[in-house]
Amino acid sequence: MNRATLARWQKSPTSLRFNAYCVFAAFSTYFCMYAFRKPFLVGAYAGKVHLPLLPEIDHKIILIIAQVIGYTLSKFIGIKVVSEAGAKRRAASIVAMIAFAEVCLLGFALVPAPFDILFLFLNGIPLGMIWGLVFGYLEGRRSSEILGVGLSASYIVASGAVKSAGQWILNLGIAERWMPFATGLVFFPAFLLCVQLLRTIPPPNAEDVKFRTARVPMDATERKRFFRMFAPGLVTLTGVHVFLTAYRDFRDNFAREIWQELGYGGQPAIFTVTELPIAFIVLVVLGALMIVRDNKKAVTVVHALMLAGTALVGFATAAFQAQLISPVVWMTAVGLGMYVAYVPYGCILFDRIIAATGFAGTAGFMMYVTDAFGYLGSVALTLFRNLGHPELNWLVFFTRFSYAVSIVAATAFLFSLIYFRRSHRVKSEARA
Repeated sequence: MNRATLARWQKSPTSLRFNAYCVFAAFSTYFCMYAFRKPFLVGAYAGKVHLPLLPEIDHKIILIIAQVIGYTLSKFIGIKVVSEAGAKRRAASIVAMIAFAEVCLLGFALVPAPFDILFLFLNGIPLGMIWGLVFGYLEGRRSSEILGVGLSASYIVASGAVKSAGQWILNLGIAERWMPFATGLVFFPAFLLCVQLLRTIPPPNAEDVKFRTARVPMDATERKRFFRMFAPGLVTLTGVHVFLTAYRDFRDNFAREIWQELGYGGQPAIFTVTELPIAFIVLVVLGALMIVRDNKKAVTVVHALMLAGTALVGFATAAFQAQLISPVVWMTAVGLGMYVAYVPYGCILFDRIIAATGFAGTAGFMMYVTDAFGYLGSVALTLFRNLGHPELNWLVFFTRFSYAVSIVAATAFLFSLIYFRRSHRVKSEARA
């Protein structure tokens, strides 16, 4: 597909062909990225390792922590890199980062424990910036909701799918140390094709800019000015994102252990079965925000949806404990509620806030601020569970954490909703 054809399709905000092409290109690219990040989670990596200043710890736990620390560092680096990134070098940067991540998986296969930890740490560093670079092709458009949610559906589905792929590769007899590298190798040709599709997407046109504000790189001065203008709301949203990211990562990283305790161990398809309906419902519900033309109303609606999502986490957990729903329904319901609250951070929430304020910038800045602190929370939670309270089983800990996330996040979203509704800042002030 050439760019001229896509530009013709782009002229209509409801062009199914243009939106479908963009969603497919972005979804597929990010889906493939997960093949370089998540498959190792289905390995057992039995045994203990001892590191300086730390007590003896499970090998798998320290591998997860190492990769998440690298991913967290990537988010802090991305605050600058993604917010300042121009369109010309995006595709080359994405390919270079994924290639580096795959080389690190090769090092992980070749180097014995505990030195293999270093390679998963290095593997996480480039992967955290892929989201912002891919979303750069989609933001600032009249159809950004459906495009962004379509992209977000990739990590909902991909996390389970690549773990299923990793399990199947293990079932073929591939050693678990080589399984992550082998999975990435299988996905690499498709990844290159998907990046080529991304490169052909034209930038936002004049109508997009009219309705969603120009999207331009933000230097340090502009980033500070934007944050100062809306600090109370942005700090609240960042704080609740810490809880949501930690919850999402715990459910994702320890899905194998949780499903085992629920009685579904050794079933590779279970990782995907629960995530497919979640991805579909999230796509429909959040994608429908595209019909809300008024950006201020859209900010209100998205807050209401996020609040409802976190409430669902609490209600579903109570229903599961009362034996009113099955384990599969419970895991699906809490996943749905969590993703309805989590997904807008990466595609809708800040895109609409920027459009509502008229601030000429990029949504990638606040996406990476919230993500950076969110993954710090994920690291802290993993350390707390495995070093502070190792006696708690996975299911008990996850159930308690579900209640905590539901209460804290719902309260924070209510405050943020009130703040942005009452804010008297106008577009002229934002542009000053």
